[in-house]
Amino acid sequence: MIYIYIGFAGALGAIARYALGILIVDESFFPISTLLCNLAGCYALAYITSSTLPISGKLKNAIGTGFIGSFTTFSAFSVETITLIESDQIGFAILYIIVSVIGGIIVSNIGWKNEVGK
Repeated sequence: MIYIYIGFAGALGAIARYALGILIVDESFFPISTLLCNLAGCYALAYITSSTLPISGKLKNAIGTGFIGSFTTFSAFSVETITLIESDQIGFAILYIIVSVIGGIIVSNIGWKNEVGK
């Protein structure tokens, strides 16, 4: 039964990611919508993982693995980084990598501490 929950939450996460991509109409070559999805997902996963909220382990799994897992995407980050490099935007590729990795760790830490510190 958990597979159904994860699958359903995954479908919702994928739809949310696509919708956010549509809402953030970005005419530049910098992949801001993927960056925002990934940073938001880092925060949310850390918050849910460290949560003492009265929700079941199955629901945490569905949210973490399903929704957040499909909302965030390492593959898009990787391809967009290569695209920046291939279009001679090396500085933006490096910036994207740094903001994605370091920013992800920072917002995960904030998400973790926001729940654990309560």
